Amino acid sequence: MSDNTRPLTRIDYYSDVLCVWAWIAQPRLEEVQRQWGSKVEICHRYIDVFGDSHNKILRQWGSSNGFEKFSAHAAASAAPFDGVSIHPDIWLKTRPRSSMQAHLLLKAVALVAGDQAVEAMALRIRHAFFVQAQDIGDLALLLNLANEEKLDSTLLKNTLLDGRAMAALSADLRSAKELGVKGSPTWVLNEGRQILYGNVGYRILSANIEELFKHPVAEASWC
Repeated sequence: MSDNTRPLTRIDYYSDVLCVWAWIAQPRLEEVQRQWGSKVEICHRYIDVFGDSHNKILRQWGSSNGFEKFSAHAAASAAPFDGVSIHPDIWLKTRPRSSMQAHLLLKAVALVAGDQAVEAMALRIRHAFFVQAQDIGDLALLLNLANEEKLDSTLLKNTLLDGRAMAALSADLRSAKELGVKGSPTWVLNEGRQILYGNVGYRILSANIEELFKHPVAEASWC
């Protein structure tokens, strides 16, 4: 089968914008797009990992110094990976209350401008937090970032006000539960038959994509 006739493979990419492992996975996401181009369609979906970030961190890392511990954890997690920058102020001085505000805006972006705009906007939001230590839980900041991406703020606000963005985010959360998505980031391929969760190396990810081209979806089940 030639490259031009290969079927399009869809990947549902579930993540939380405040998850350091999704930030670490960003170069792999970009490499998938470089290597496979239009042969792979990446659908960005969002899950609730840091929807109530303060309670989560203090509960899991300690009520007295949980933010300090989690900040150190984020820095240590990213340290082995070249090109993954972490600002020392994240979770120390900059402590977003929730990732859900950003997820809601990203669903609005998808409705207004499509998936390619979502990828650029998601990267800008993650960069704002992890590299610049900006509070991406602040809707005013998120709208400013959207303006920098040349997105129509009036159209974005309309999708937020009329409930369309909320409905789209609800669909993401529901589908994640139905698929058994455990956390961020999670790559879902082959209509849910293949699920890769966590710090998955690029070779493993690429091998799974290549296997789908060799064995079409129609051959995935014998019953």
